[in-house]
Amino acid sequence: MATWRFGILVVLVLTVAAGAAQGGERSDEEILTEIKEVLWPRAYATQDVALLDRLLADEFQMVDAAGTWSTKAEEIAWLRENPPSYDSLVFTVKRLDIFENGSAIVAGEGHVTGADADGPWEMTYQSTNVLIKRDGVWRAVASHVSGVQRLQP
Repeated sequence: MATWRFGILVVLVLTVAAGAAQGGERSDEEILTEIKEVLWPRAYATQDVALLDRLLADEFQMVDAAGTWSTKAEEIAWLRENPPSYDSLVFTVKRLDIFENGSAIVAGEGHVTGADADGPWEMTYQSTNVLIKRDGVWRAVASHVSGVQRLQP
């Protein structure tokens, strides 16, 4: 009887290992990178307030480049009322630290391009975000934007 249990255990271990090797489980680093480089920009580009609502914790607060504070509710209301005025937003993570207490810092640079009455334009900004993991889900609790620079086309 013990032999068949051992056999089942070996099959289970090999199945889990094969799944992990094929990308079955994503790491926290991969999830956090996707949040900041893919999902967060997508929410703003498509005015997807439901997606932004899922990404932000209820106690989320942001400080923008002008020093203005906003809450989750204010950020969602702003997104709902303001279609994007740019053509492209690419965010690149430059720092990703995960801590033992279930928190993470994700920081990097955004590169935005667009066109207006004066022609094409480009700008960059720096952003630092604090996320926490609750019930297995990462959500942002704080965001700070600084260093906004308009580049010469």
